[in-house]
Amino acid sequence: MKLKFLIILICPAFLFSCMTTPRSVVYFQDLNKYQQNIRRGNDSATYEPIIKKYDELLITVSAPILDQEAVAQFNLPMTSFLTPGETTVQQSPAIQTYIVDNEGTINYPVIGRISLAGLTKSQAIERIQKSVSNYVKDPVVNLKIISFQVTVLGEVFKPGTIPVAQEKISILDALGAVGDLTIYGDRKNVLLVRENNDGTVTYNRFDLTSSDLFSSPYYYLQQNDKIIVEPNKTRQLESKYGPADGYKLSVYSIIFSALSIIASTTIAIISLNR
Repeated sequence: MKLKFLIILICPAFLFSCMTTPRSVVYFQDLNKYQQNIRRGNDSATYEPIIKKYDELLITVSAPILDQEAVAQFNLPMTSFLTPGETTVQQSPAIQTYIVDNEGTINYPVIGRISLAGLTKSQAIERIQKSVSNYVKDPVVNLKIISFQVTVLGEVFKPGTIPVAQEKISILDALGAVGDLTIYGDRKNVLLVRENNDGTVTYNRFDLTSSDLFSSPYYYLQQNDKIIVEPNKTRQLESKYGPADGYKLSVYSIIFSALSIIASTTIAIISLNR
């Protein structure tokens, strides 16, 4: 009787141990109930996007009215393209952009090659401005990374690539853009893959249940970062079986749970009647 009683207690506990617990899906569990301030690291607090190889850049130069002719040579003209298979050139001219090549440079009008890869956006603007100032007095340079995007894959509702118009996006913003993690996403083991200008690849893992994320130097993402949300143990266990097997297991677990409850109740009644 004791052995049966132990089996009845242990088996349901084993089954429920494979299920996702409520605490495993709660974000930032270590935060206090009341308001508190978290100091970010210097890298996060002063975030600026870093220009990388193969980035697509939109660069424009302006100056006082008297120098318009001198400025024009530093701005690429609007162009119209012929779409493959079409015989009519598109009506709306498109703005031309610069592609950072494999050497980390762009071929800029008049000036020639300018090395930009590895510079922050403000540093790149300052470098271009310094070069242009040899030809134009007090030039104003604007630069935008057109190709800024990040990719989120794995256990999220809408995996895919996210274009970032404002050139700044955090991990939480990226996860929110794809509909958040599913209930089967492992919130304690989110992977970030980042390709660097020197050809190396950086891997970093996050625990979304901890507030340490806010002080991480990887809190803000860079262009072309990949976030991969791995499945939790429940999803991994389910993947071992097909749809039919999953249905059978769910039926068996319900029957077993019902029998366990009946047996436990019966034992309790017998014990009370003794």
